[in-house]
Amino acid sequence: MTMAWEVWLAYAVACVVIAVSPGSGAVLSMTHGLAYGVQRTTATIVGLQIGLVIVLLIAGVGVGAVLVASATAFTVVKVVGAAYLFWLGFQQWRAPVVVAATQGSEAAAITSGVPSVRQRVVIGTMTNLTNPKGIVFMVAVLPQFIDPLKPLALQLLILALTMSVVDIAVMHGYAFLASRAQRWLASARARRAQNRVFGGVLMAMGASLLMVKRVA
Repeated sequence: MTMAWEVWLAYAVACVVIAVSPGSGAVLSMTHGLAYGVQRTTATIVGLQIGLVIVLLIAGVGVGAVLVASATAFTVVKVVGAAYLFWLGFQQWRAPVVVAATQGSEAAAITSGVPSVRQRVVIGTMTNLTNPKGIVFMVAVLPQFIDPLKPLALQLLILALTMSVVDIAVMHGYAFLASRAQRWLASARARRAQNRVFGGVLMAMGASLLMVKRVA
């Protein structure tokens, strides 16, 4: 057996806790869910999973430990991640809004200039890929669920699939809850306030990344 049942269950529980905990991925899912709807946010969430799996694989093969140990490499990742989140927040803050003439529609007020599927996937990927908190967490936690006496590749596959399935479900939940708020944010004024709230949160998260320190 590649992985003991109790080990996998403990990891699955950890994945749920990680996914539910507020973070840049959750904020991005809510932002896109509110602005573009759940269906369009799926592309963003797919991107989040791509970034998440890449970080998991980096930590799993030991490269993550090198990044955490190297002050220069860790600082580069941290600054790039902070700058990227700040840029996303700034774009959300200044996003223009339009109000549709049709009343009673959940899409009565939508953000103009919806990014393409490819752009949404890239945004999601980069959000998780440039998050040093994710690298620190993976390096600190992932080894506890890996048996060095068993095939590493298959274990990483199981861990990656488990985390992605859990995160996809949770991020869609965040997007769905946010999309339900569209009816209360039908006016241009309300939508502009929403853009500034989520934009401000993303920028604040970008600034908070600069406070992340390497683990000993």
